[in-house]
Amino acid sequence: MLLRLAFKSLVSRLLTVSLTVFAIALSVALFLGVEKVRTGAKTSFADTISGADLIVGARSGGVQLLLYSVFRVGNATNNVTWQSYQDIAAHKDVDWIVPLSLGDSHKGFRVLGTTAAFFDRYKYRGGRDVSFAEGQAFDDLFDAVVGADVAAELGYALGDEIVVAHGVASFTEHDDKPFTISGVLQKTGTPVDRTVFVSLEAIEAIHIDWQGGGRSQNTISADEVRQMELTPKAVTAALVGVSSRLKIFGVQRWVNDYAEEPLLAILPGVALSELWSLIGVAETALVGVSVMVVVTALLGMVAMIFSGLNERRREMALLRAIGARPRTIFGLLTLEAALMSLVAVFLGVALLYTGLFVARSYVDAAFGLYLEITWPSAREYLVLAVVVAAGTLVSLIPALRAYFMSLADGMQVRS
Repeated sequence: MLLRLAFKSLVSRLLTVSLTVFAIALSVALFLGVEKVRTGAKTSFADTISGADLIVGARSGGVQLLLYSVFRVGNATNNVTWQSYQDIAAHKDVDWIVPLSLGDSHKGFRVLGTTAAFFDRYKYRGGRDVSFAEGQAFDDLFDAVVGADVAAELGYALGDEIVVAHGVASFTEHDDKPFTISGVLQKTGTPVDRTVFVSLEAIEAIHIDWQGGGRSQNTISADEVRQMELTPKAVTAALVGVSSRLKIFGVQRWVNDYAEEPLLAILPGVALSELWSLIGVAETALVGVSVMVVVTALLGMVAMIFSGLNERRREMALLRAIGARPRTIFGLLTLEAALMSLVAVFLGVALLYTGLFVARSYVDAAFGLYLEITWPSAREYLVLAVVVAAGTLVSLIPALRAYFMSLADGMQVRS
């Protein structure tokens, strides 16, 4: 009986009730959306590199090594000599190794010297391969492959010529040895998108006639350098794959104890977790903002109920006249708020999943952020239950006021 009465009362005020329910639904969708983006970002971040078992570089901090080798942020404290690199590659438990040579740039984007094996060995998002949107890996000495963001922001296409600058923030360019774009990579949502890739030999070639940060007097042309020995003297870091998961810690310990020079081997997943913990403040801020939005919407519902109390005084008087007790009035308003909160929760979930279906492919292509569409987690179900409970609880304030109003109106003697 009370449920039917509450339903009819809500229908009679359909416009204001609908607006309030929609506001709460939007706040619920926003809260759950932030949760989906948060978990999606964390997963994508953790899957920035998933194919390598170890990252090896000069001894420094684990997060620092991860930042400059994977995210192209900062610079190495030192390089790894070519002899040390070969020793690691020759270790009996090392299955494969890919060198990384950093230090140059192109119009604000980092240039990475490596081998064609990088495009086969680098994995992201749980094992996805790096693929080419067009073209292929470098074949000629002065071929270059550009990431999706580099191509998009600078308007590059296959066959375009580019010039690499010496250093990260330098106006000195290797303009006597230009590169030709041989490939453009698909969007990955990782630092690969903002990287220019050249061969390890090319890095050696453009620096062969440089001394002390500048070009020497005896310049060597691009044609001449092709005839020269271009074995590198050092690399910045290396991605390492181990033959067996059981051997990872053994190889890591061997690298960290390497006697010829101080080296550091890190597990990418562990270093990524450490890095995420450092930037987790933004995650907390996002959750806090979405919570405040939900609270604001619930307060809006309370305001709506309060504003309608005087207008509904006649309705309550009629209910009292036909025998309704003050606690019935109290229960009616509380039940109305609970119904509004429940409908808002269902509508908010529907809005969220509709938005996910529509925007997921765009978000993945534009930002490399994979938003997985799954049933709500236990935490999300708990959040939805809390929203319904909170909506019911905050309605107790106007419901108590209605209770005392109906009680006072019932005691008045009317002539």
